[in-house]
Amino acid sequence: MSTIDVNSQLAGTGNNVGTGLSSNTPTGSSALGENEFMKMLMAQMQNQDPTQPMDNQAMVAQLATFSQLQLQTDANSKLDSLILAQTSNNQTSVASLVGKNIAYNSNKLHLGDGTTPTIRATLTTAAASTSAVVSDSTGKTVRTLQLGAEPQGAISIPFDGKDDNGNALPAGDYTVTVAGKDTQGAAVAVTQTNKGVVTGISFANGYAELLVSGVTIKLSDVSEIDQ
Repeated sequence: MSTIDVNSQLAGTGNNVGTGLSSNTPTGSSALGENEFMKMLMAQMQNQDPTQPMDNQAMVAQLATFSQLQLQTDANSKLDSLILAQTSNNQTSVASLVGKNIAYNSNKLHLGDGTTPTIRATLTTAAASTSAVVSDSTGKTVRTLQLGAEPQGAISIPFDGKDDNGNALPAGDYTVTVAGKDTQGAAVAVTQTNKGVVTGISFANGYAELLVSGVTIKLSDVSEIDQ
């Protein structure tokens, strides 16, 4: 009679089972959608303790919570689509400004595009004395213009692009500060403006900005648009 080595067979079976388990790596998803939630709920109901079944109110509360979450997710998705559509529409509208002459609020001045820049400002009241201080990108004052008395309203000052010593300033962006004082020495409110042709649109900051004479202009700073 042949002898069966039970221990050997069990050991072999155990090794095969172990090998089978090690070859199957469980996979899953980090997202909890409607299908995953229903599967979890059904598994919870099927495996509940018969002596302590799931409370109906608790189950209804879980369903209500998931329903609210699903509605919020759908609303967010539709809102994202609406924002994307609005952004595309805004970009198309802004592109139509290329080639247009605009006036905009700015105290920036750009040198190096082959044109003679003009310092523009608007005085709320007449000024007995007016000055324009030009500073470079480091904040250093490179030119101070004494403009004398100026009437109420818009003023334009051509800038020759030179410093206080008469030397030509290097190309780049400069800041101009226009200030005025009345006959009593009190400061006059000044709004600094500029004009130029829109040469392009920049989206570098995540939203549309206009390119005018090498300077980036926000749409909110535009005060006038001409053909």
